[in-house]
Amino acid sequence: MTTLRVSILNPKATKLLKDLADLELIAIEKQSASGFASILKRLRSKNKSVPNMDEITREVELVRSKRYEK
Repeated sequence: MTTLRVSILNPKATKLLKDLADLELIAIEKQSASGFASILKRLRSKNKSVPNMDEITREVELVRSKRYEK
């Protein structure tokens, strides 16, 4: 099976693609609304613990202090 990403320029092409899907010649899959959300979900699932607000604040302050040292 080959997967292609297609940009539809003419609405008539959508009808043609739906007809091909009805004939079971192609499969149409909806693209996820947010690629970032799926990446974030995948990253969070691999993490064993979620940082608390104090840990986040310390990290932010550390990065800020390094940035403004220069």
